[in-house]
Amino acid sequence: MTPANAFDGTPDADSAAAPLAVVTAPSGVAVVRKTVTAPAAANNNSLSALQYAAEDGHAIAQWKLGKMFADGGGVERDDLRAFDYFSRIANQHAEDSPGAPQANIVANAFVALGRYYATGIANTRVKRDPERAREMLSYAASYFGSAEAQYSLARMYLDGKGIQRDVKYGVRWLGLAAHKGQHEAQALLGQMLFNGDHLQRQAARGLMWLTLAQESATPSEKWIHQSYNEALAKASEDDRAMALQMLQRWVQGRRD
Repeated sequence: MTPANAFDGTPDADSAAAPLAVVTAPSGVAVVRKTVTAPAAANNNSLSALQYAAEDGHAIAQWKLGKMFADGGGVERDDLRAFDYFSRIANQHAEDSPGAPQANIVANAFVALGRYYATGIANTRVKRDPERAREMLSYAASYFGSAEAQYSLARMYLDGKGIQRDVKYGVRWLGLAAHKGQHEAQALLGQMLFNGDHLQRQAARGLMWLTLAQESATPSEKWIHQSYNEALAKASEDDRAMALQMLQRWVQGRRD
């Protein structure tokens, strides 16, 4: 398989989007809680205002609170509360148009839920459920076109953790995410192409993707910088020149 026929961007029939039911946890108890009490240390006007808006059904407020509890930003980290807020968004907005103003928030909520299901939340009702994770990510990837979901879904198929390994599907989703600028997808795709891993080796194209990826990578993403440096050291002069031409075409918007 070559990138040309793997990245056509057409959803497969069996992955066509359909509304997902996200309402109940494995125990059968509703995921969404009506009453949320903030930790005393974070009980300030700003948090209270967010909670009030979240209770009133505002997706942006629900997303901000979910991220706060997921990251421990200004409050004690609580993944179960984060899961509940993301679930509210998914429950209430799953059928929103992909062009709606809050579509990106909804897609990100599905991605967050998918990642929680992929690992589970220790000592809670949210158990590891790879198939549920795949459903969440597939919905965000296909219906909303989320690059983050496409990358996470690609990793699931390529790694075969909890689901049947499918390199063809993995490469397809990886290519879609890379073309949308998801830098982790670009790095992994670049690695695979440069090394000929599961794909026909295309060193110049691989170096191009790795170059794009390392420009967006954070200092903590050392694997991306390392992969780029190793590829650059191994690349021939012709490969480097061709990769530069591909980068110029990318900048000009000719992303073939």
